Amino acid sequence: MEPTDSERGPARYEPGEGCVTTVVRVPVRIVLLVLVVPVRLVWDVLTAAAKAVHRSALSPLGRGLAWVWHTLVVRPLAWLWHTLVVAPLRWLWRTLVVAPAAWLWRWVLAPAGRGIGAVVGWLVRYLVVVPAQWLGTYVLAPLGRGLAWLLRGLGAVLGALVRGSVVVPAAVLWRYVLGPAGRALAAVVTVLAREIGAALGHCWRAAGIVSRALGRFLAAVLRWTLVEPVRWVYRTVLTPVGQVIRDGLWRPVRQALRTARATVRQTRREIRRALFGAPREPRPARAVVPRREPGGSGARTLGETSGRDVSPPARG
Repeated sequence: MEPTDSERGPARYEPGEGCVTTVVRVPVRIVLLVLVVPVRLVWDVLTAAAKAVHRSALSPLGRGLAWVWHTLVVRPLAWLWHTLVVAPLRWLWRTLVVAPAAWLWRWVLAPAGRGIGAVVGWLVRYLVVVPAQWLGTYVLAPLGRGLAWLLRGLGAVLGALVRGSVVVPAAVLWRYVLGPAGRALAAVVTVLAREIGAALGHCWRAAGIVSRALGRFLAAVLRWTLVEPVRWVYRTVLTPVGQVIRDGLWRPVRQALRTARATVRQTRREIRRALFGAPREPRPARAVVPRREPGGSGARTLGETSGRDVSPPARG
């Protein structure tokens, strides 16, 4: 009967880890914790300061400068460039280059090119292509097959020599010497790297906890030594004083200024009326009298007038 886990006692090592891992882990974590805590504190302070500066100053300043640059520099320069350079150059290009070049190509170069191409093609066919085909078929192809057979023989001989003198000894050295040594070294380096990384992570998290606790403590000290007294002074002293100043001084001064402004306007209006007279009333527009029809009779009747529509007066 096999013993149970409680009878065996606590495991000495974690599953899948050896004694090297256990021996290396604790010293590495202690050293890294001592080294990382100040770095994490400085990092948190610099990060908080950078975020505050960016949020309160750099971001609004950057947006304002970007708007000013785009509005006062980029748009005017783009308009000037397009109006003074691009449009004239485009017109000159179309007028002085594209149109003459198209005419020259269509009526001169293209016909001449077709004729020259036909002559050159005939010459190339019978002076180059046909002789090259004959040379490749009856001279170069047999010579190439012979050289290929010779090179295959030499390649086989050289391959056998290289295999016997280089490949086999190198394979033996790699299999029985370098391979085991490399695997052992890789295992040691892997263990060290894994433990250093794990220790660095633990130390970084521990330093973060210490940094956050220190930050909360400093924030509480700043709040109770500066923020709360300022808030109390503002709420208890400055707000009542401001209300008294607003109700007892500012409102009467504004009312006096409004009354003085109205008095000045009235005085200016009276002086203008006394010097230049009252403004003239606008004259009513004259009614347009329609002309008579050419064929109409000149005599008037009881229902007609000279151009005005007579209607009974409205009764109240």
